[in-house]
Amino acid sequence: MQNPPVALVTGANQGIGLQIAKDLAAHGFTVLVGSRDLQRGEAAAGEVGQGACAVQLDVTDQASISAAVQRIRHEFGRLDLLIQNAAISNTQKQPGQSVEAYAKTTRPSNVSLEEMRAVWDTNVFGVLAVYQAMLPLLRATPGARIVNVSSGAGSMTLNSTPSFAHRAIFGPVYPASKAALNALTVAMAIELEPEGIRVCAVSPGFTKTNLNGYAGTETVEQGAREAVRVALLGPDSPTGTFTRWEDETIPW
Repeated sequence: MQNPPVALVTGANQGIGLQIAKDLAAHGFTVLVGSRDLQRGEAAAGEVGQGACAVQLDVTDQASISAAVQRIRHEFGRLDLLIQNAAISNTQKQPGQSVEAYAKTTRPSNVSLEEMRAVWDTNVFGVLAVYQAMLPLLRATPGARIVNVSSGAGSMTLNSTPSFAHRAIFGPVYPASKAALNALTVAMAIELEPEGIRVCAVSPGFTKTNLNGYAGTETVEQGAREAVRVALLGPDSPTGTFTRWEDETIPW
């Protein structure tokens, strides 16, 4: 009997990541629930159910990443799907502070470099660190795929359009980190296209999660849909795409 495909979802102990894990398990994947806190990861894996396994993974900690690689190689021997979902939106936003008010404190002229570095460390450098570490496993698995969970807030095209409704909150912290993630996605797709590994970015929309203080308008079930749809595409599907549900292209 063929072994089930193995998927690693980073930041999967809550929110969209947890829902993605549940959906992938329902499609027959062995799902590795990546979580900085192993106990929270184990609780989430229990929610996902049969076929789920918690993996301690802090994307900002190289030792944690290396240990996760070794465990996956030793226990599973393959990695068919990497979903890079782990992200933070801020570290200094005050309780009850609106997104608009926070955005005014993170203009290029006044943004805290400490704040910017903290968010980029997870959303950009953490993604690249996990990519580099997991790549040998992905390369050894035929038909492997990477899905980066981005945001329409990072679209340079949209934010360069004066009529774009959310243009006023574009800044160097979260939105620009997602623009950088989009650039990484393109670079990864170009690098891996000759090897047949697809790399795509998806936007979950404005989903109600801890990331935005549960101010979103969509459910986690809705937010997870596009990542799961792209994850299940076949080997002849496009690479280097940026989409929202359902297969609607977002301009870079």
